[in-house]
Amino acid sequence: MNNALWVAKTGLDALQHQMTSITNNLANVNTVGFKKARANFQDLLYQNVTQPGGQSTEDTKFSTGLMEGTGVKTVSTQKLFTQGPIQQTDSQFDVAIQGRGFIEVQMPDGTSAYTRDGQLHLSESGELVTAKGFKLAAGISLEQGTTSLTIGSDGVVSATVNNSATPTEVGSLQLADFINPAGLQPIGDNLFIETVSSGAPQQSAPGTNGLGTLQQGSLEGSNVSVVEEMVNMIETQRAYEMNSKAVSTVDNMLQYTTQTL
Repeated sequence: MNNALWVAKTGLDALQHQMTSITNNLANVNTVGFKKARANFQDLLYQNVTQPGGQSTEDTKFSTGLMEGTGVKTVSTQKLFTQGPIQQTDSQFDVAIQGRGFIEVQMPDGTSAYTRDGQLHLSESGELVTAKGFKLAAGISLEQGTTSLTIGSDGVVSATVNNSATPTEVGSLQLADFINPAGLQPIGDNLFIETVSSGAPQQSAPGTNGLGTLQQGSLEGSNVSVVEEMVNMIETQRAYEMNSKAVSTVDNMLQYTTQTL
């Protein structure tokens, strides 16, 4: 295969990954707690035709050498955990994280997952759960007759039962943090799971050890900027067109060569 054709092909493949990442960001522009991703690229190995510093003659050396690139590859899609906008909802079961941290969720198989989505609900037994019905690791349950719920900025959860004048503390929400949040693996349903790259979770009360605080009656929106993603889409489209043009140009060159033989 002609080297230029191969290089252009790798460019087309990489740009397809980038476009997929951009469209997924745009599709989740209204997803609570969603974190945008970007595709990261690296150049491929070089064909070392002439080694820099190699002997050009007995007394002289090549100053730069001759190295031909072989293209590009997508090495990762990196989640960017910048803060999303805080949107007020006035629902007592909504809670936003302002700053670092994740809410730990108990999966049906007993493992833990982590989320920035603070849309909480009540199960049939009075437990606080996610929209998919996954229980919070904090294991907070409300009694029948609970009339109001208060979630403090420090994670302390209090409930008022039967319009009592004195709220009762029913539990506390802890936040989990990771040394490398970008190493978490997204699994859908606004959830992430721990990996070797993320490191082990460190549990602390909100507002301590560099963690964010909780804000009841609010939700963290997606950190996707529609304008930024549209600009990225235009740049990706133009780069894809240029790589396609390179394929077409090399094809014309090969066609001219075969016609002159």
